[in-house]
Amino acid sequence: MKDTDIHAVIEAVARHLAPEKLPIVSELAEQRGSPFQILISTLLSLRTKDEVTAVATRRLFDLASTPEEMLGLSPDQIADVIYPVGFYRNKSQTILHVCRELVERYNSRVPDTIDELLTLKGVGRKTANLVVTLGYGGEGICVDTHVHRISNRLGYVLTKTPDDTEYALRTKLPREYWTQYNTLMVAFGRMVCRPISPLCSQCPVSGLCEQVGVKHHR
Repeated sequence: MKDTDIHAVIEAVARHLAPEKLPIVSELAEQRGSPFQILISTLLSLRTKDEVTAVATRRLFDLASTPEEMLGLSPDQIADVIYPVGFYRNKSQTILHVCRELVERYNSRVPDTIDELLTLKGVGRKTANLVVTLGYGGEGICVDTHVHRISNRLGYVLTKTPDDTEYALRTKLPREYWTQYNTLMVAFGRMVCRPISPLCSQCPVSGLCEQVGVKHHR
């Protein structure tokens, strides 16, 4: 696709999606959730279906909504509450480690820069970008497997890893779309542009998509 087609793609995808189908992290942002809530919810969401993340997030925040409160819980308590998110026992340890770092190094405040967030154990570029953009309203491009796959499938970028995709998008994606791009593409990737056998017959941008790497579709 031509680079200028990205405007039409984003407009069509946004029209196609209903607000209630957006990821839980985006829902928290719309409800003015704190950067801490967005950080923890994103950590829970890794390799986990959004509906599972949503339930686990709410259960956990009912018990503890600040780093100090979270440190009052044991690893087993957190694991029990967030089950059945993927790697729930490892994530309970990561959450406690992150909270301890926030209390000891940042006076319980979540850092507002990607570089500082990346110093926290378990926080990768996807999580850091989400916290900066959704938690603080800053600039960033969050790239997960959906964003990486769809951006390449469209023919908008030609990259091998999510990190490569982030850097490529930073050079060509108009800044007006940086914050919403992840939210739209994650929901779109789950509903229509699926990893295997995407629903191209239902795709609102099929006329612009180059279908790179697509062998079978419906």
